[in-house]
Amino acid sequence: MLTGRRQLALVALFEVLVMSLWFSATAVTPQLSSAWGLSSSDAAWLTTSVQLGFVAGALASAMLNLPDRVSVRRLMALSALAGALANAALPLWADGLAWAIPLRFATGVALAGVYPPGIKLIASWFRRGRGLAVGVMVGALALGSGTPHLVNAASALSWQRVMWVSSAMAVVAAGLIWLAARDGPHMAPAAPFRPHYVLTMFHEPRQRLVSFGYFGHMWELYAMYTWLPTYAGASFAAWRAGSESRGGVELTAFAAIGVAGAIGCVLAGAVADRIGRAPTTIVAMAVSGACCLLSAAVYGAHPALVLALLLLWGVAIVADSAQFSTALTEVADPAYVGTAVTAQTAIGFLITVASIRLMPELAGHVGWRWAFVALAAGPALGIPAMAGFARRQAAEPAAAPHDVRAS
Repeated sequence: MLTGRRQLALVALFEVLVMSLWFSATAVTPQLSSAWGLSSSDAAWLTTSVQLGFVAGALASAMLNLPDRVSVRRLMALSALAGALANAALPLWADGLAWAIPLRFATGVALAGVYPPGIKLIASWFRRGRGLAVGVMVGALALGSGTPHLVNAASALSWQRVMWVSSAMAVVAAGLIWLAARDGPHMAPAAPFRPHYVLTMFHEPRQRLVSFGYFGHMWELYAMYTWLPTYAGASFAAWRAGSESRGGVELTAFAAIGVAGAIGCVLAGAVADRIGRAPTTIVAMAVSGACCLLSAAVYGAHPALVLALLLLWGVAIVADSAQFSTALTEVADPAYVGTAVTAQTAIGFLITVASIRLMPELAGHVGWRWAFVALAAGPALGIPAMAGFARRQAAEPAAAPHDVRAS
């Protein structure tokens, strides 16, 4: 167990460092919009291009069964290094979206080799306590995703240097995982090439239902993460003219995305190991869905009230994320866990492209007060799917054992 905990700490640190690449450009969107004359719709491409790159990389990885046929440690390290290079190239080469979008797309492709293989690596160390272990890893991912906002708020760095700091963190992460990570005792042997497993998994009811629950969750998650600073800034300005500040908005984003998200993932992991994946995800989606609706009610209220709602939302919106992945590792074919998780995340992130692009268009018609209400559709669809998963689990207990401790 001690070795498993060390490996968990290592992978968590890796995720904190490398996932700063995801929102590095999003965090400096105000500076880029000013420098390049971007509209809100243009700025959305800085995030959606990463999502599309991730989808392309994840689908290719899943179809080739890469996480199940090659060393996940080496795949993670090389992917982190590739992402760091693509991210660092943006401030060197780009002077507008013509270069920025391809480079952000390349960053997303690289990150497809970081997150899903990381889940497989952690799952190889833990069977009992797997929900908490994956929750810690995804919590680290949330913390890493919020880090660029902290760097942007706490320093006078230019947008170029903010991105270079993110790249440097990813290079350190690549070195750590290459030198110190090890496969766990439950790592399956390299699997045969089986590209059709992506289709096979959706014919099995439990894998299909837990994936549909995840898809509802993803409709909400990254749209909220991407546009939270814009919503918060607009709300603060509506409360008192001129009250918006770059530092205050960025610190709010870091607290809600990074800190609250990390706390939510760890707490939900511990709870899910006790009461089950399905009840935990259903409660988390119910709370986050309620926060979608309440975002309209608190808009323009005292910033402390808005911050309180965003912190609660930050806890709930990502608390279930690790449990969808964990549940899938427990019901998928053990030889193709990496492929299953990668396919699930690929489709989920494809959905985020639509919701991220929808928000500024919707805000243009109804304002930021009401835009986030549309995200409640995700939990409304995800909750019934996970209720169905719970019924299937009761009738067909998961094949994977739950009473084997990590070495």
